[in-house]
Amino acid sequence: MTDSKYFTTNKKGEIFELKAELNNEKKEKRKEAVKKVIAAMTVGKDVSSLFPDVVNCMQTDNLELKKLVYLYLMNYAKSQPDMAIMAVNSFVKDCEDPNPLIRALAVRTMGCIRVDKITEYLCEPLRKCLKDEDPYVRKTAAVCVAKLHDINAQMVEDQGFLDSLRDLIADSNPMVVANAVAALSEISESHPNSNLLDLNPQNINKLLTALNECTEWGQIFILDCLSNYNPKDEREAQSICERVTPRLSHANSAVVLSAVKVLMKFLELLPKELDYYNTLLKKLSPPLVTLLSGEPEVQYVALRNINLIVQKRPEILKQEIKVFFVKYNDPIYVKLEKLDIMIRLASQANIAQVLAELKEYATEVDVDFVRKAVRAIGRCAIKVEQSAERCVSTLLDLIQTKVNYVVQEAIVVIRDIFRKYPNKYESIIATLCENLDSLDEPDARAAMIWIGQVPRSAQTIHSLGGVLFQVQLTLLTAIVKLFLKKPSETQELVQQVLSLATQDSDNPDLRDRGYIYWRLLSTDPVTAKEVVLSEKPLISEETDLIEPTLLDELICHIGSLASVYHKPPNAFVEGSHGIHRKHLPIHIDTGESPVSAGPVVPIEQAQSVIPSQGDLLGDLLNLDLGPPVNVPQVSSMQMGAVDLFIYLCWDGWIVYLFSQVWLPAVKAKGLEISGTFSRRQGQMYMDMTFTNKALQHMTDFAIQFNKNSFGVIPTTPLPIHTPLMPSQSIEVSLPLNTIGPVMKMDPLNNLQVAVKNNIDVFYFSGLIPLNIFFVEDGKMERQVFLATWKDIPNENELQYQIKECHLNADTVSGKLQNDNIYTIAKRNVEGQDMLYQSLKLTNGIWILAELRIQPGNPNYTVRHPPNLNPPNSELSHIVERFCR
Repeated sequence: MTDSKYFTTNKKGEIFELKAELNNEKKEKRKEAVKKVIAAMTVGKDVSSLFPDVVNCMQTDNLELKKLVYLYLMNYAKSQPDMAIMAVNSFVKDCEDPNPLIRALAVRTMGCIRVDKITEYLCEPLRKCLKDEDPYVRKTAAVCVAKLHDINAQMVEDQGFLDSLRDLIADSNPMVVANAVAALSEISESHPNSNLLDLNPQNINKLLTALNECTEWGQIFILDCLSNYNPKDEREAQSICERVTPRLSHANSAVVLSAVKVLMKFLELLPKELDYYNTLLKKLSPPLVTLLSGEPEVQYVALRNINLIVQKRPEILKQEIKVFFVKYNDPIYVKLEKLDIMIRLASQANIAQVLAELKEYATEVDVDFVRKAVRAIGRCAIKVEQSAERCVSTLLDLIQTKVNYVVQEAIVVIRDIFRKYPNKYESIIATLCENLDSLDEPDARAAMIWIGQVPRSAQTIHSLGGVLFQVQLTLLTAIVKLFLKKPSETQELVQQVLSLATQDSDNPDLRDRGYIYWRLLSTDPVTAKEVVLSEKPLISEETDLIEPTLLDELICHIGSLASVYHKPPNAFVEGSHGIHRKHLPIHIDTGESPVSAGPVVPIEQAQSVIPSQGDLLGDLLNLDLGPPVNVPQVSSMQMGAVDLFIYLCWDGWIVYLFSQVWLPAVKAKGLEISGTFSRRQGQMYMDMTFTNKALQHMTDFAIQFNKNSFGVIPTTPLPIHTPLMPSQSIEVSLPLNTIGPVMKMDPLNNLQVAVKNNIDVFYFSGLIPLNIFFVEDGKMERQVFLATWKDIPNENELQYQIKECHLNADTVSGKLQNDNIYTIAKRNVEGQDMLYQSLKLTNGIWILAELRIQPGNPNYTVRHPPNLNPPNSELSHIVERFCR
């Protein structure tokens, strides 16, 4: 008889019977009782009152019984934390059991009991299991460290378990290595800025060795880890690719996708002229094709990933377009994905095959699929210019079928073709007119009106538009256009239509547009003509491509949910603010040889944020950028006694008070950039607002700095992953560091910036507030301060007056310390308070100052020795800026 019998009892008083059976002297009776308890727990009954009795059953050699007891413990330990401590001794004892299965079972259960009170008792058993002689115990203990870190991260670090995990990477057993990598990777996700894995060539070699011998899921962990490594040169990248390539033939599709992810990332580091580069591209094709022979669900995941790969490197699958031809029995979600990839792979060489397939699909019975197929024909015409005429001919053939939804979708598509190729296919308008009466969908009606078939009577705004306001909007615009072209013939018509739109319509969009047109026509007809009849921008070839920066990030997540959703993890993972953003490495051409001898800078430290490696900025010093954007001048009377400085300090944040327009829209084709600089928790930021004041959307944003006095460069690429639509604004906080190239600027804090988007590259310059460079460790030792101060001759000292400040010495000292300007000593001489202060810049330069405050006198005196490197005038700017 099976164990299902334990789930069928409904006796009353069962708890008392179970309690008696759990304390029975016979092992078999106790085992039966524990099974009943687990069955009751499974169906939702509360058996927590049996906790002490079940724990007593832990003292057994029977592995099955021990598993059942541990299962009960994991379920009820959180609700009974005080009683869970009773099991600690058993855990400790089981971790020293001769049977490795029991040792592993004990350490696995320890990691699943999420009770703070007992975690400290489990450290010693876990430490022993991490060094156990049996690899099964060690690999289980490695996973337990990750679970324990989730409960109490500080304890795991203090106990040295992270070091033990790193040691396991060198373990002789490949599964131990894989689990250690998995544990460290999981812990790293909660510490994105830490280097827990310590990836170096030696460790990478160990991982590659283990890759060939561990299980399929172990291989996935290792491959995911390898994808986070930045090889030091092209030779190392090629070596890793050669050892990862055999994984492409693995039977598990997850292993294949993980291997593809590694290879796609390292391809960025290989020069295209290298023979191995083309060989690797050819090797990537067969495994991706093989993935499409699985179940429909697996096919869909594979297709979503292939969609990303094709957008990044279409040459990989350019010869395999037939694989993506739709089968009759494919589910609709697979069909739609295949159709999308077909369009991305369409070219002049294969367009005949693609169009033949699409024409066949347009005769299917699934309406949604037919619409997508007709739309795909239009995309082919827009993408492959040489095929446009053939595509238009195909669409006309479909219109002749007189199938209503096919005809209407074809008209919508032809409108886009007219936008791409103006004044080229007007001869087909007559054919379109034959189907005018059959149009009942708003998109088709609006498209037909756009093409030019404008009705001649005002009543048509009701008869043709009806309640479909988007048709009415298009019709209104068309009539205004007609009036501007033939004013004498259509004056009465446009007045009637505008009257209907503004007085009789309940739709606010239609009414507002009517008012705008009316006012334009009545006040300035010339301007109205320029606005309404302006030349329309050509439709882009691929309007649905993923933005390049986002695409690069998604390539780094191949094989995960992000690659299926086509969204970065932080867009759908709850509490994802700590998730580390991934980016593809950038190939740096040293000009010495195809294999660069220099290391690739880690992406977390310094990424060239404008993708092209050409000298996009050039020498900004030779460009007429105009003067840098200066801080608005504020008098001491305006500031009053609120603060000594032109920046605001609050809870450790140093924020510039004034947001400036760095790049006005008139100088950047509609793009306006305003912003400020700030320092938060020891990190410099450039806080910007991008506003699109143009009539077209903006994409492909990137930013780059010229060399500057402090070596300021962006830490990450510009985080704008979605198109910036007209009239839309987006706020961006760009982290900065000071590890870039240094070149003296005038003034010292001048920063020259280039911003790129899909329209052009724009340049501007501005001044970084000097207080942003004041670091947190700027408190000099008193003896060092005294010795440095005395070594500087009195004749070299600089002195300044700060007027209209009504703060006492203690308040001033506190405010300065919040701003990383530290008071080293304070004394009172002849009624004057003397504050001796130090600050340190990001480039390591120290600045010393003496601030004299006379109680009752609103004027302060600053005395400053021009010590160290900067010239006197530049130091005076620093002192004056933070004191005025």
